[in-house]
Amino acid sequence: MRHSRNGTPARGRDRRAVVVPAHDGRPGPPAGRRPACAVVGGGIAGIAAATILAERGVDVTLYERRPTLGGRLAGWTDRLSDGSEVTMSRGFHAFFRQYYNLRGLLRRVDPGLDRLTGLPDYPLLHGSGLYDSFARVPRTPPWSALGFVALSPSFGWGDLGRMDARAALPLLDVRAADVHRRFDDISARDFLHDIGFPPAALHLAFEVFSRSFFADPGELSAAELVLMFHIYFLGSSEGLLFDVPNEPYPQALWDPLAAYLRGHGVRILTGTGVREVAPAPGGGHTLLSDDGPRHADAVVLAADTDGLRAIAGASPGLCDAPWRARIGALRTAPPFLVSRLWLDRPVDPRRPGFLGTSGFGPLDNISVLDRWEGEAARWAARAGGSVVELHAYAVDPAARAGALSRELVAQLRRAWPETRAAAILDERHELRSDCPLFEVGGHRNRPTVHTPDPTVTVAGDLVRTEHPVALMERAATTGFLAANAHLRRWGLRGQTLWTVPAAGRSAVLRFLARAAGAPAPTGRGRGARDGAPAPRP
Repeated sequence: MRHSRNGTPARGRDRRAVVVPAHDGRPGPPAGRRPACAVVGGGIAGIAAATILAERGVDVTLYERRPTLGGRLAGWTDRLSDGSEVTMSRGFHAFFRQYYNLRGLLRRVDPGLDRLTGLPDYPLLHGSGLYDSFARVPRTPPWSALGFVALSPSFGWGDLGRMDARAALPLLDVRAADVHRRFDDISARDFLHDIGFPPAALHLAFEVFSRSFFADPGELSAAELVLMFHIYFLGSSEGLLFDVPNEPYPQALWDPLAAYLRGHGVRILTGTGVREVAPAPGGGHTLLSDDGPRHADAVVLAADTDGLRAIAGASPGLCDAPWRARIGALRTAPPFLVSRLWLDRPVDPRRPGFLGTSGFGPLDNISVLDRWEGEAARWAARAGGSVVELHAYAVDPAARAGALSRELVAQLRRAWPETRAAAILDERHELRSDCPLFEVGGHRNRPTVHTPDPTVTVAGDLVRTEHPVALMERAATTGFLAANAHLRRWGLRGQTLWTVPAAGRSAVLRFLARAAGAPAPTGRGRGARDGAPAPRP
């Protein structure tokens, strides 16, 4: 087993990955009466919190208002017109190798991560014909950036000379604790224009980084874009390639983890929404839910944005009024659509399992599920067809799923002409609007793990933390942090965490960034459009 520089077993290939040591304490179970903790929300954050709490001997009740665990990665059974039973979900998610804490959670039930399979590339196609690939780009900074420039047809050496070096160099010295102070008050779109990011490559920044947040780049905080650039590109040597589950989410992830939790005594209440969290006489909290009232000494709120707002709005005794007001002001990102198609013939075998797209109207990516997911592959083998999934992010809230899905299919046929002859044997469409919005200037109002009440913590991908994490990894990390806060109070040992380095990793590049002395971009430089809506690239 490889070890990091401090001797701790390594989580990935990056020897500069940072260990966040657990606080000390008893390994569990606690002395005397076991404390009881309610975890509200059965997504990644809630499952992470419930896992470490239960492992330390805490009496845990996990509430999930939907019928199944998994949050935005949940799956459910459906039946196709040919009688096949399939698992539908809300679509493709990439499990990057930088997701140390999420992968640590999955290792509880899959020590070798055998239920994940790696895709060989992260390709990107523009409607103009430009095609970029990360398969041959070096993974270790700064060679990752140099290799990208050398290999990319849309970002060349000449583009580097045309960029505003003084504005762009601070990207090379990202400091996670400071990035939001510097960049949160401008949009991702204006930031890229300010630094003179080459127009031909703008779609790359949006596809690789912005799209993951389900937001128009004109609304997305530049701080989140900069942080993502650091996490996936210049701050980590794990690279931009990723893994995907080799079976649907319930079978690969949530069913095994649910069995693991039950084996540690966790009560899992699916289909059970928490309506209110009220102070209990004598201390602790009373949770009012469809299961009736239940007492808990502590609470982890790991609900999504809408769920957290609803609980805060219905719980006048929860934390304090300013905290509840900030929660009530949280916004969700625009809707997104997932269209899954069961085709009567396979797509060209040269097509990648995943393709990011731009310049194809509302189509943001294409996935060929039968390339990696066992259930889809078995159906494709029986039917002689293919299972294809199309995504559209940040769509018009007034859009109708039917019309939008037809446009996605038209763009699929434009991108992959062989699909024009394919008949759609079955289709399912999921139009949702429940992802957090990381809006310009919104970071200061997002909740932290800690609240005014030490017996209440918050977890999820909407939660701000000083650690350089994002998306699913932010959910897992804050889930562990939320549990750690309670474990510390109870004298129980916490969970060790890992992150990518919290600052730029190249001494030379850091020196150049400091020498540039660049202020944060203002959004008033070249390309700023006074808040006008950004066109889809």
